Amino acid sequence: MTVDSSHRTEPANAAQLAAAARSILACPDDVQLVVDGVDDIAAGLDDADGTGGGGLDLRDIEGSPVFTCPAGTPLAQAAAAGRNALVTLTSGLGRPGSPSRRASVTLAGRLAIADREECPCCDRVRDTLCLELDFVLLTYPGREPGEQVQQRVPLTAYSSPAHQLNRGFLQRSVEHANNCHQDDLRQAIATTTDTRLRDVVGVHLADLRPDRVEVRWVDVSGAHARTLEFGRSATTPAELGRLLREHLHDTIC
Repeated sequence: MTVDSSHRTEPANAAQLAAAARSILACPDDVQLVVDGVDDIAAGLDDADGTGGGGLDLRDIEGSPVFTCPAGTPLAQAAAAGRNALVTLTSGLGRPGSPSRRASVTLAGRLAIADREECPCCDRVRDTLCLELDFVLLTYPGREPGEQVQQRVPLTAYSSPAHQLNRGFLQRSVEHANNCHQDDLRQAIATTTDTRLRDVVGVHLADLRPDRVEVRWVDVSGAHARTLEFGRSATTPAELGRLLREHLHDTIC
């Protein structure tokens, strides 16, 4: 059952709706893209440049979905023509199976080409496409079993810089650090705890906030955890990155 309450968006909860929508964009589990006049979005994405490694990438740039794809594909041509598009993202927030995973956000607007990248080494050319938003709809579980509530998110609230360090961004940042900077994290723990690097088995960051992060690690003596306080609160992704590098390792991005 779906309850459409998009016409009842109250100013008092606009910020909460915007925060939820921005979090899903920053941390999606699945992305569906529909473009006016394009029957097959995937056409040419893997082989348009002849290298077999093209593909379609999605990034969250200050609340706007930004795609990169090989130039000349039907999707790139649609963006050049300013076609309307609809992006639906299912939530990747929290653990699989949690209530947060049953939410989604739909973004509607007009595609445009924002930039073009040319690689001098392999002649690969990729277009950067942006979606100029005119509509944001949040869908989330209601109080009744099977109930899904839909609410329109005011664009002013959605675009607010206050949502830069949203829940989804913080979750993705932790996942990236844990998956891609394990050696750096082990080095940081070895240095700060005066432990031999080979004795640090693994490190896991959790519960990242603008002003702190929980650090968990295992060494030959057992499992440990501590909360690392930054001393001040970050207000932007760049500032949060600097704080993580200052307090953990200078290569963490």
